[in-house]
Amino acid sequence: MNGHASRHAAVETLEGVGVTVKRLFPVPGLRNLDPFVLWDHFSVAPDTGFPDHPHRGFEAITYMLEGSMRHTDNLGNQSTVTAGGAQRFTAGRGLVHSEMPGGTGDNTGIQLWINLPRRLKDVAPAYQQVDADAFPVEHFETGWKKTIVGEGSPLQLLSDVRYSELALQAGGHFEEALPKDFTALAYLLQGQARVSGQDIDTGSACFVTGASRIVMDSEAGCRLMLCLGCPHGEPIHQHGPYVD
Repeated sequence: MNGHASRHAAVETLEGVGVTVKRLFPVPGLRNLDPFVLWDHFSVAPDTGFPDHPHRGFEAITYMLEGSMRHTDNLGNQSTVTAGGAQRFTAGRGLVHSEMPGGTGDNTGIQLWINLPRRLKDVAPAYQQVDADAFPVEHFETGWKKTIVGEGSPLQLLSDVRYSELALQAGGHFEEALPKDFTALAYLLQGQARVSGQDIDTGSACFVTGASRIVMDSEAGCRLMLCLGCPHGEPIHQHGPYVD
């Protein structure tokens, strides 16, 4: 397997209007993981959220774990994504949107920003929603894997990324090959896991680079997010909501 594996914990911070997020990156000492720009595990209560704000230069996926979020943008899209579903926007040369809670309970999920290569920074903005039942799910002996981006999923990106949710039973094991030069991260949502030799806690992740595969084991059972991406090999210039 070789390569390098390192552990990182998310840091709580405030975003939008009254929203608490567990931010894996960017944080002091850990800016980005090419091609990934930002990773937020958010919890949006009623009367909080993300009112209209601009973006450019990247793509984002909001994957809902619980509750729902209502999306509107200046392209005319208005839709609500519920638990197990995802929305993707391509900010490209510029987009204004809002994400507000769609229900009265807790609304939690993961927002992931993926850098656009320089040749695509000026692409037209776009939006896509995929509901939970459209994602393929693979069951294996000790758990299941749901593909959010990758083979069989209708959700499309302009960068080479594989993104999935994974559940392991007690004593579960899963491994996935990493294409050459890909970077990977596994983020623990619940339970206990050991990833490529690193024990991680809930709200933390293992980053893997320069390896041929990523390996996950859980003695007690777990639920985690697995994200693989091909680096663009270009500087990531993020300032607020823009990635230029």
